[in-house]
Amino acid sequence: MSSFDRRTLLLMPLALAACGFEPVYAPGGAGSALFGRVAVSEPNTVTSYLLVEDLEQKLGRSATSGSEYKLDVSVRTRTVAAAITTTNETNRLTINGTANYALRSNATGQILASGTVTDFVGYSAAGSTVSTLASERDATERLMVLLSDQIITRLYATPGLSA
Repeated sequence: MSSFDRRTLLLMPLALAACGFEPVYAPGGAGSALFGRVAVSEPNTVTSYLLVEDLEQKLGRSATSGSEYKLDVSVRTRTVAAAITTTNETNRLTINGTANYALRSNATGQILASGTVTDFVGYSAAGSTVSTLASERDATERLMVLLSDQIITRLYATPGLSA
């Protein structure tokens, strides 16, 4: 016997509507409220450049003077040895990343959303110097995409942001 009930499937959209669920990319949703309206702070390091680049791709690039919102972001990374052989050689490294963000209204200067996101990625250091550097560069790019996705998810979940 299955515990699946078709009525549950049919009533689920009503339950979601009753709890205030609203699709992010629906007309009037948080996705359309932010797209092209957020000016992201200028990067000052390679990692912050990668983070800002991904944020601008997903939020739409906005001119600083004409935007409704200002997103200040700062990022820190730390590389840690994750696997060391018996001969004391590092085979695998982990990059830990932390990004702080604050979304401000340009009209009022009030902070609408802020927080900190963290994540990590790993890469191999077992190959040549060139392959290790390429792996590190790729891992850093992947980490910035992960942090960017977390920031955007939290911004979209912020109450009161709608078009």
